[in-house]
Amino acid sequence: MSVLIVIPARYASTRYPAKPLVGLRGAGGTSKTLIQRSWDAAMSVEGDLRVVVATDDARIATHAEGFGAEVVMTSPECKNGTERCAQAHENLGGGFEYIVNLQGDAPLTPPWFISALIDGIKGSDADLATPVLRCEGAMLHALKEDRKQGRVGGTTAVFNAEGHALYFSKEVVPFTSENYGADVPTPVFHHVGAYAYKAGSLAQYPSWTTGPLETLEGLEQLRFLENGHDILCVEVEARGRQFWELNNPSDVPKIEAMMAQMGLD
Repeated sequence: MSVLIVIPARYASTRYPAKPLVGLRGAGGTSKTLIQRSWDAAMSVEGDLRVVVATDDARIATHAEGFGAEVVMTSPECKNGTERCAQAHENLGGGFEYIVNLQGDAPLTPPWFISALIDGIKGSDADLATPVLRCEGAMLHALKEDRKQGRVGGTTAVFNAEGHALYFSKEVVPFTSENYGADVPTPVFHHVGAYAYKAGSLAQYPSWTTGPLETLEGLEQLRFLENGHDILCVEVEARGRQFWELNNPSDVPKIEAMMAQMGLD
């Protein structure tokens, strides 16, 4: 196998402690934890892949093993999911050409997002690839509303004509004052919580300098840009699926409503 999917999960989140173990009720009434739904999302990706949960917490490890996941223990000193992915790959003995980070707070990630991401990194000179989804008016409104309410919600991405990243922010960028209809495409792209790394770049990442932009935004991918490494933004299609990450407790009912609307159990 040339591709390893890692789901990094930590218990001691500053904004939402114990987040991986939060239950999410599907359309049919079935409740599964966030980490199990993220595992299910990873397992639905087609191809010859290996999937693991990477954590530093025994409670998450025990729960994940209980629903059949392969678990790799990592250090609590990992500063973010990318560092945890690097250590997980190392602890497994390496050998994978590409490592995918499917962040454990994105349970609605469709499998074709990850397939497109893997295809993108395989055909690129970039060190890292990440998916972006063009916002329609309803999504843009939701992002702006989070910011008005002082909540740190989704991340947005700005990139050039060739898809190479210029910046990522928890603010809504680029600025637009236009009011868009709910189904109208906008110039804003929602960054989807997944990454595909080339193994060599991922192994070097923990040794790179943590710059001021990564520190201010709290976005791990900015370390690539601040250290002169290229990121490919791969535009993906929703195909009627809604997408939202679980960043705050208020996101639980929002995600459950989306699953109910889409008929996802």
